[in-house]
Amino acid sequence: MAGISAPVSNAVKDDTSSPNVQGNKNYKVPLVVITSLFFMWGFITCLNDILIPKFKSHFALQGWEAMLVQSAFFSAYFLISLVYFIASAGGFDLISKIGYKNAIILGLSICGAGCLLFIPAADNESFYQFLGALFVLASGITILQMGANPYVALLGPAEGSSSRLNMTQAFNALGTTIAPVIGGMFILAGGLDSVKIPYVGLASALFALALIIAIIPLPKVSGEVSMEKGIGAWKYSHLLLGVLCIFFYVGGEVSIGSAIINFLELDNIAGLPAHKADKFLSFYWGGAMVGRFFGAVFLDEKTDISKQKGVIFSVILLSYALGVFLMNKDFVMGTPSPEDVVDFQTPIIFMGVALLNLVAFYIGKNKPGFTLGLFASIVVGLLLIGIVGKGDLAMWSVLSIGLFNSIMFPTIFTLAIKDLGIDTSQGASLLIMAIVGGAIIPPVQGLLYGEGNSGLQFSFIIPLLCYLYIAYYGFVGSKPKRVSQ
Repeated sequence: MAGISAPVSNAVKDDTSSPNVQGNKNYKVPLVVITSLFFMWGFITCLNDILIPKFKSHFALQGWEAMLVQSAFFSAYFLISLVYFIASAGGFDLISKIGYKNAIILGLSICGAGCLLFIPAADNESFYQFLGALFVLASGITILQMGANPYVALLGPAEGSSSRLNMTQAFNALGTTIAPVIGGMFILAGGLDSVKIPYVGLASALFALALIIAIIPLPKVSGEVSMEKGIGAWKYSHLLLGVLCIFFYVGGEVSIGSAIINFLELDNIAGLPAHKADKFLSFYWGGAMVGRFFGAVFLDEKTDISKQKGVIFSVILLSYALGVFLMNKDFVMGTPSPEDVVDFQTPIIFMGVALLNLVAFYIGKNKPGFTLGLFASIVVGLLLIGIVGKGDLAMWSVLSIGLFNSIMFPTIFTLAIKDLGIDTSQGASLLIMAIVGGAIIPPVQGLLYGEGNSGLQFSFIIPLLCYLYIAYYGFVGSKPKRVSQ
């Protein structure tokens, strides 16, 4: 077996002599640093949703061809994680060898290089070069994911792991919320050269962040058990079912996000042009951020009522403020169009949906598995409305899914690695490998688009099937169980 022993003891040792980390268990500074990584890769991932309509129009692509953007991106998760898994089965765990800090620096550097590859791709006007750049970029994010997710889960008491992951994932969702606003301003506004600007900026930020992390101290989660060869992670049924759950979750979430702009362009839904629909895409990803802040409170068994009330009030205000900004960003940034008017009504709708999400949290209380199953069941209902409905009802049903997606990835992840002991890092590599669902499921949905997106509404049947399985995993499959000794 291969892995790290930290899940057994949560042992945390210092990798420097800094007084901020030596001899105590104050994890605030490292959590802030890691949270910035979640923000960055959330921002980068969501830019794909802007690239899809851009490339579809510029290169005259069919729906499934445009979805290859997601295939190129998420296939990197599978291939890089597969290499890691094979190596760990042979007794070589890269993260244990080089440490979380160096793994993060390596991942950030590869991400930055992938961003710079957008320059020659735009100069050559090559769709396939863009796909190659996205693959390199996602390879770096894969390394970050394999290190950062278990690192956050292990950096503190075990009973708070879901809460911590939800908090850091909330900032991941903040990145996905801001990305459509900033990406839409640059990418959708001009020719193909407009793609260069945000990715050159991202490359600069990624390299700068790598340099900062190289300088500052980070606690080191250290192993106490020697590594052994083998595939120990196969012993746990809740992990194996969780791998499939991650596959369907990422595939479903990405499929929906990738289809929203074209969905809102349909005459029987909203009839919006792409440059107007992008602000509504932010509600989908912004909902995930709001829901994850709720999840950070309600999935922590030690959170008291007074803290819950304070966070609830703050998040509700945040959801309204976020909505006001998203709907009126042109006014805020001083670039309003003549036909734009200040909109304060739509944010109220968004805040109302956030309250519905809050009710679901109260029903689920602090039971992660039950809450996951409940949220997935709600998403199934929302997708049914999106398939058969029309107008504002169908539009907001689909946009509201982000709120209920919120806790799914971190909750599935922590449920799947529960009680794995020294097999945790190997199990984590399997879970990250399953993110390949984001490469496979969106093109499957794209095949159902039809001529002129005529079948786009019905195509949501694909993510609906994904969420049915997630509901099963939450209610039944997530219970820890060893399949062999």
